[in-house]
Amino acid sequence: MASVGLTGGIGAGKSEVARLLESYGAVLVDADRIAREVVEPGTEGLAAVVAEFGEQVLDEDGRLDRPRLGAIVFADEERRKTLGAIVHPLVGRRSAELQEAAGPDAIVVHDVPLLTENGLAPLYDLVIVVDASPQTQLERLVRLRGMTEEDARARMAAQATREQRLAVADIVIDNDGPLEALEPQVRAAWERLRAL
Repeated sequence: MASVGLTGGIGAGKSEVARLLESYGAVLVDADRIAREVVEPGTEGLAAVVAEFGEQVLDEDGRLDRPRLGAIVFADEERRKTLGAIVHPLVGRRSAELQEAAGPDAIVVHDVPLLTENGLAPLYDLVIVVDASPQTQLERLVRLRGMTEEDARARMAAQATREQRLAVADIVIDNDGPLEALEPQVRAAWERLRAL
């Protein structure tokens, strides 16, 4: 089994790279998806988040109001760390379960936005970083995700720097250009993974 870490700054295009790798046969373990699962209604994760941040972070259906919680934690680093201390262990436990279930010949790609920030690179056989310039990231967040420029900049500032991410990379995929330039790079990375 090969265990691969995939990361990149917000708006860099990591999700598209993950989608391509999965289409080639990788087993995808998506930390963002798992982070949503572990705070679904009725979970210990949601109970812990509400105990820490209050009922104000719930919507009218009793689900986590992610934009409201995001506004709290991205404005205050200590609150963001507190949230991480609740959610990250739950995500780590579920990720390990999924990797274990993948089988001995699998190439397991862990899509982990905060891989660099949390010092997780040593956990993987290889790390792929999807790289885009800060200007490209900002433009994508505003245009494609509808964020305000201020919100986009705050989220980018809360993450590792481009240089910090590149320092942990075994493979760098440049996603500053058009989508059609991405696929050949991801295909080449997949062939390298298959050779592990």
